[in-house]
Amino acid sequence: MHFWLAWPLSLLAALTPAAGPPREAPAGRQGEFAAAAREFGVPQSVLLGVAYLGSRWDAHEGRPSTAGGYGPMHLVDALPAGALAVGDALGDARGDETRPMPPRPVHMLSPLSAAARPAHTTLPEAGRLIGVTPARLRDDPADNIRAGAALLASYHDNPSTDVDAGLAGWYDAVARFSGADDPAAARQFADEVFAVMREGMVRRTDDGHVVRLDPVPGLRVRRSDPPYDEAYAELFPDQYDDAAEPSQDDDVAEPYDPDEVTAASGRSSSVECPASLACEWMPAAHKRFGKKGGKDYGNHDRLFKTRHVDYIVIHDTEGGYGGIPTMVRDPKYVSWHYTIRSRDGHVAQHVRTNDLAWHAGNWDVNTRSIGIEHEGYLAKGGAWYTEAMYRSSARLVRYLANKYGVPLDRAHILGHDNVPGTTPQTVAGMHDDPGPYWDWAHYFELMGRPLRAAKNGDSVLIRPSYDDNRPRFTGCVTTKAGKDCPPHGASTVWLRTAPRESASLVTDVGKHGGKASTYSVYDHAARASTGQRYAVAERQGDWTAIWYLGQKAWFHNPAARPVAVPAKGPLVTPLRAGTRVYGRAYPERSAYTKAAAQPLTPLQYRIAPGQTYTVGDTITGSHYSAGAFSPSRHVTTTGTIRYHQIQLGHRIAFVMAKDVRLIP
Repeated sequence: MHFWLAWPLSLLAALTPAAGPPREAPAGRQGEFAAAAREFGVPQSVLLGVAYLGSRWDAHEGRPSTAGGYGPMHLVDALPAGALAVGDALGDARGDETRPMPPRPVHMLSPLSAAARPAHTTLPEAGRLIGVTPARLRDDPADNIRAGAALLASYHDNPSTDVDAGLAGWYDAVARFSGADDPAAARQFADEVFAVMREGMVRRTDDGHVVRLDPVPGLRVRRSDPPYDEAYAELFPDQYDDAAEPSQDDDVAEPYDPDEVTAASGRSSSVECPASLACEWMPAAHKRFGKKGGKDYGNHDRLFKTRHVDYIVIHDTEGGYGGIPTMVRDPKYVSWHYTIRSRDGHVAQHVRTNDLAWHAGNWDVNTRSIGIEHEGYLAKGGAWYTEAMYRSSARLVRYLANKYGVPLDRAHILGHDNVPGTTPQTVAGMHDDPGPYWDWAHYFELMGRPLRAAKNGDSVLIRPSYDDNRPRFTGCVTTKAGKDCPPHGASTVWLRTAPRESASLVTDVGKHGGKASTYSVYDHAARASTGQRYAVAERQGDWTAIWYLGQKAWFHNPAARPVAVPAKGPLVTPLRAGTRVYGRAYPERSAYTKAAAQPLTPLQYRIAPGQTYTVGDTITGSHYSAGAFSPSRHVTTTGTIRYHQIQLGHRIAFVMAKDVRLIP
């Protein structure tokens, strides 16, 4: 783990003062949690666990999460008008120029509609409990914590003045605090809170406070199934046939194992999720439209045979969860496999993973990938992703990677912004989400595959400390055009033409043609992202150059505070000048016997001898021809051309094996 992100529990003892006189009350954020816990009779472990799942104890300078949550306790308030409107059209997410999708209007929700409002606000109620205005709770972390503690205590049947006792008995109060709109999602949130309590955590917050949650090994939970209280019975009347208390057998202490929790009652058998996630089957449309007998259909392709999956693609929705049902049920729109809600980590599945969703903007990648949308914005107002969503997503990706044999690395777990264009004409319009604020290092830690340095590395792995790395960006929604975005942790480093800060950013002929790259949060033409592996081109002092889009690209990498670590893996170097790269790994023309041949169209980039690029995979060219409502009419064509997947720039690309020399 990164030193400033989350310290390993092995360091906890070193942080504990030696035995001696009674300690003074803790200061800073730790002291604010301790004081609030005492004031309202909430066990400090419970309060810290709840806050961590919502905010990771950060204040976020008073800015809301995508779910409308504020402050360390993630107290949810009504969002400003338009905050849940989808602000970014998905474009031709199918990415198959042989059957291009016509432009579609962006789906937008009225901010006054029921679907556009948070299901359950908690900030106003919490403020009333302690007599503090909502505005203060948004901006003052200490009062935010007090109000959150008061609200949590109000959900507990028997608040105790013994803050170290009865942790298990707080399970249902934690579940209700989630604000989840169904009991299964509430239970999932509580399960994750208790997992954090069991594991323990130490972290430095975004405003510089060190906060510590001591581990509670062997913590057992006490829960009803589903969580029961009168408020829940009112919210979910279909879950309770009468007002009777749960039976004694239902309200017993049990060991907690997040990977062995029973699946939610009534969960559809269509859902493909680990049992520890509260997953919902919200099917995408698959039907014909237009004139009777017409060929138009949407919004995904079904398969009659098992497909091979190479990638899992991470997206953000650029809108609120409330708009998702409308979009996925529109056959004229596009599709993806899963959506994860920010507030509580609830997962909805829309397309079976063996079927092809239209999500990545590259048909070749679509045929070999699973797409996961995360409620959020790339840059809107510094909106932040919750720990609940990160943890649900990490569990889901780990489950899917194991099911399909997808390696857990950044060559196979891609951002939408890492997917290549299909032709020179489509490169500039490819998407930029989830963007630089997605915490890739933390994400891989949650998946159990932390991004580690290699011994005797022959390349470098980009790995800045997310919280400490705050590069300049422009173009955030809350700032005027051209002005800098608010300071924020980021998973990316800027790349320059020479080893000095005054040097210009490297250029991307596909993104900008002959124009310069920019510092826009939406412009990744001169950026390298956490987890991506690059071949080293040169080193000068505190600067490292990598091969990037056919040129040397420099980034500041001082030994005392490195933003990249040694890595190891196969490389390739071109055999001739002007070696071509491709956005798809398609077979040769002669291989097509039952479907129309697809052109082998190179992108506008060229690489040359002396340059070196990292290899993420080696595959044989293939093409899946759909274009028909019935999967029985689909055709798979496999050729003989071998391709190496390389890290060309910020996006991946493909080179023909015959054009390069492989360096194992």
